[in-house]
Amino acid sequence: MDFRLTEDQEALRDGVRSFCEGRVPVEALADLEKTGGFDASLWSELAELGVFALRLGEADGGVGLGTADAVVVFAELGRRLVPGPLVWSHLAAGAGLVPGAGTGEVVVGGLDCTAGESGPILVEHLESLHALLVLQRDGVFRVDPKTLDAQAVATPTDPLTPLHHVATLPAGDRVGDADDAARLRLEGAALTSGLLLGIAQETQALAVAYAMEREQFGRPIGSFQSIKHILADMYVRQQIARAAVYAAGATLDDPEVGDVARAISSAKLNAGEAAMKNARA
Repeated sequence: MDFRLTEDQEALRDGVRSFCEGRVPVEALADLEKTGGFDASLWSELAELGVFALRLGEADGGVGLGTADAVVVFAELGRRLVPGPLVWSHLAAGAGLVPGAGTGEVVVGGLDCTAGESGPILVEHLESLHALLVLQRDGVFRVDPKTLDAQAVATPTDPLTPLHHVATLPAGDRVGDADDAARLRLEGAALTSGLLLGIAQETQALAVAYAMEREQFGRPIGSFQSIKHILADMYVRQQIARAAVYAAGATLDDPEVGDVARAISSAKLNAGEAAMKNARA
């Protein structure tokens, strides 16, 4: 299996990267925090770019690409920390579960309850949602966010991701079976791995740039061996994560080449570790 990007995938990556650099520069994150981490105009622009309808069939108004392409796009979104329920809206559109998700008219959030409700129920971006998908072991259920008895979390870990604590979840309307729930869970993990890969890549790029311009003792700190070791470790982590994430996307598109669950677990583990450790470094 060849994990190198095709010319079309490189063009897709460059297009999304150019959009994100112009529309969501690092300086804009503070303004997005003031709006609760959600910008309706940005959301519409992402929809026009094809982010949500990327894997929806062309006959249904989508782009008709695969998960291997989607993880490339989500890595670029992760590089710029683009906020909002990106993964859930993309999943809802790609599976055709929520009309309007692909065009950005309907903002979709979600909860993975396939392991049971053993902890607090926390819903992201609740005030911006039009629909909430809940993955249960026996299927996928759509819940109206306005019916939830929810209380805002005062200090969420991520200021761009507002949280609400929900007391109980209503049953909702069944929109998918157990196989749909299992598939969405895998696809969501792959897309999330893409976001984490982007964080690992961008933090490495920021560190390299800083090491080349910051001087100590009359020379750039990047010339010091200890700094070189840190940067080399960052590079290795993001390269391993990239290979794992690309493999997960390709395996989802063609399950015959390998174990889908194993490939996605590997991607999530490696990308998550790379994002965390590179950010710390």
